[in-house]
Amino acid sequence: MKVLFIEDDMIESMKLQRAVAKFDSKHDIIEAKNGEEALDILQNGDLPDIILLDLNMPRMSGIEFLQVVKADDKLRYLPTVILTTSENRVDLLRCFQLGIAGYIIKPLKYEDYEKKIKRVFEYWEVSELIKG
Repeated sequence: MKVLFIEDDMIESMKLQRAVAKFDSKHDIIEAKNGEEALDILQNGDLPDIILLDLNMPRMSGIEFLQVVKADDKLRYLPTVILTTSENRVDLLRCFQLGIAGYIIKPLKYEDYEKKIKRVFEYWEVSELIKG
């Protein structure tokens, strides 16, 4: 499975890579540091199976990124899962209004983080994905 991971925090990127390395199946993780970089990747035509998106980023927030992606006829169907520390209900509602596939709050304990990430990957491995 090809995953576009949009996250500006290097420690969070290392956490995800560490967790995914333990999984039975192999995944191709493409990283972007912000929404603008992610849009460049998507516009090059090599579309991921899913997007994991942080909300709090410089230059272009996760919500701003979502607004652009969900307005694009080619990109709007890419499943996007929010992976954030934000428990703000306004953010949660706005993301679902824009058409996200899920909203995951990053737990503090690494073991809990790993379990949540594993569940997300297991779900999307068996879900029928739209292939570009």
